[in-house]
Amino acid sequence: MSDAEQALPATSHTATRIMRGGRVAACPIDDGLLLVIGASGPAAGQLPAEINDDAATVTNAYVTAWRLASPSPSVTHGFAALLPTDDADRPLTTLRLGQEGRRYIFAPRTLAVREAVTILAELSGGQLTAVLDSLVDAMIQITAGRRRLAVIVALIQSRKGGDGFLEFVGETHEGSIFLRGWARAADPGNTQVIVCGENPVFADCAIATFSRQDIPKGAVGFIGLLAASEPFRARDVEGLVYRGGGGWRYAALHQSRQIAGPAETPAQIRSVLLQTHSSPAVLLKLRSAANSFEGRETISTLPVPVRLGVDNIFQANSGAFLISGWLLDPDGHVQSVRLRRGSTDMRLDDRWTRLERSDVTDAFSDEPLFKSMLDQDTHPHGFIVFASGLGEDGMAPLHLELTLKDSRRAFLPLTPARLPPRRAVLRQIKSIDPENWGLAEIVDRQIVPFLCASESPSPTAGNILDAGAFDDAPGPPIIVAVGQTEERELAPFLGLLALDPETRQAPIALVLNSECFRRQAARIRQLAQFYRLSLRLMSSETDDVYDLLEAGIRALPSETVVLLAGSLLPRRSGWYGNLLAAYEEKGGVISPTLAYEDHSVRWAGTWADPQSGSLSGRYAGYPLSAVTGLKLTRIAAASFECCILPREVFLTAGGFAGSYLGSQQKGQDLGLRLSRIGIESWWLPSVQMLGSDEISAPDGASAAPLIERIDEKLFSARWAPGPESRDNRMVEASA
Repeated sequence: MSDAEQALPATSHTATRIMRGGRVAACPIDDGLLLVIGASGPAAGQLPAEINDDAATVTNAYVTAWRLASPSPSVTHGFAALLPTDDADRPLTTLRLGQEGRRYIFAPRTLAVREAVTILAELSGGQLTAVLDSLVDAMIQITAGRRRLAVIVALIQSRKGGDGFLEFVGETHEGSIFLRGWARAADPGNTQVIVCGENPVFADCAIATFSRQDIPKGAVGFIGLLAASEPFRARDVEGLVYRGGGGWRYAALHQSRQIAGPAETPAQIRSVLLQTHSSPAVLLKLRSAANSFEGRETISTLPVPVRLGVDNIFQANSGAFLISGWLLDPDGHVQSVRLRRGSTDMRLDDRWTRLERSDVTDAFSDEPLFKSMLDQDTHPHGFIVFASGLGEDGMAPLHLELTLKDSRRAFLPLTPARLPPRRAVLRQIKSIDPENWGLAEIVDRQIVPFLCASESPSPTAGNILDAGAFDDAPGPPIIVAVGQTEERELAPFLGLLALDPETRQAPIALVLNSECFRRQAARIRQLAQFYRLSLRLMSSETDDVYDLLEAGIRALPSETVVLLAGSLLPRRSGWYGNLLAAYEEKGGVISPTLAYEDHSVRWAGTWADPQSGSLSGRYAGYPLSAVTGLKLTRIAAASFECCILPREVFLTAGGFAGSYLGSQQKGQDLGLRLSRIGIESWWLPSVQMLGSDEISAPDGASAAPLIERIDEKLFSARWAPGPESRDNRMVEASA
């Protein structure tokens, strides 16, 4: 090698060697693609290629070629080949290319992208733009990852001179990115672009152009709406690679650009939209974006007789919604009503249940827009609807989108109340007339699906206060759940526990609603100390007795626990020891007989009918004397108002299902789940507890029939997806 050649920069030296023919240089694009630069005859297109004389590496390469400025008899053209490979990092020695298998020697060092572009510029001269465009076209046809996209961007940016600037980048609530700027070669219509940034992405771009006097001659103003397969933010956009007139172009982000949020972007689109031209489809997209949600209510400004209101919207932890409100549309202008969050939405008007709302008719009967249109005899304006599947993106605002038949849209922002599903339903059914003609559909299509789709957090204990030597007391702890209805009877209840020698010595965990705890803690502590009970007082943010029991179970480390609803009173002393003895003999879950205060049987086991698969009780209404002498009996499900069971088994089964509104199905549901995992349930007839029908009465007695109906539907939905499987589980449980 001459001294002159040694003095050349690495790229010039490589280019000189390539010009001689027989030499190629490789630039790894990513792990699956090589860019190979060389010189040969005029061959181009799809050509077979083989690396390192290894037949296993044969593949098809995409080759673009150009005539050299100073050709020789044997080397007339330069070429750039895109070569798919399963290992771009392998040592490269030889390349065979084309049908004739011309053999080349690889340069010992691979090139960086910048070096490869410099060599291409030296070899192609004024043809560089066409060469780069051809390579980019080929690379885009191959599935591209982020690294390959970054190389494409680098190739386009390597050319001298800019093709335009992005002056405004804004977001919409629907997930689109709006661009405004100018470019020398932007064409109106739909096109695929690469959004440049730290992580470049492919996106579809709807482009419209317009005339501007403040830009270079020959350039045009443009606006564009980006829709990518993966989300990104306006602040991530650093430029745009697009296919314009004459090839691929790059528009950089202007140093004085403006980045806007969803509240400002629609107005920016509207300010320029009327000046633009493009295809009808593109203009329709841009008009829709210009009319997108801006964070404010716009339904009340509609010039047509349409109004919409929401009375309640509840959101469970799982993202399920229960919405009630009204839509007044006497002239039939509304095409659809959707619940939207960001780029996700769900149509509501094709799934909601309509209700009579005479109050809505009365409220608008004097309004000029509605006065002559409202029928005073029918009022089907109300609705209740369950919705889910929008995700839990806390950054995107939740709103209703109302679309009219003339394509206009209006919006209503929503702020859901985040409540446990049980509490949400109890609050909702307060507003439902029990005589409403649509009640059955409301329960079946809205309430029950909402409860089924919701996830209830496990109840937990809050404040804990010891009023005796709880940790030193012998035996399994008795967890007593006291709801608001039993709060007044605490003194005699504690007195009965103190009169029984067994329970006076046992550890007692008294779990109350947090408000009851605040009012009663000091008094209960005094009573416990007076009676010398080993008492631990706990609070929980619930008034459901089963949830109070579960909070106590989760707060204690004991292997075995005894559950007792505060509405029950032991008929005789010794019940605690008898339950414990039966448990030591049989294990599983063991419950006593539950009776009314007139000593008639209320509950004496839950049994499964092998024929129908339904669950039912026996001996209800019988005198206690009819069952007292019976032996310990296996049943389908125990009563968790009073029972003894292993704590770990309760936790493994998942605890009580929080979505039930009442008590009966809530206990049966857990009983069947315990049976499904092989835990037996037993009834101990010789032990009796006295109490009323309901251990909890949520929302008062007037709602009891509706609550019972909802729980029955919910229980059936959970346990009867297939009749045969349900029957088998129940038969096994009662075997």
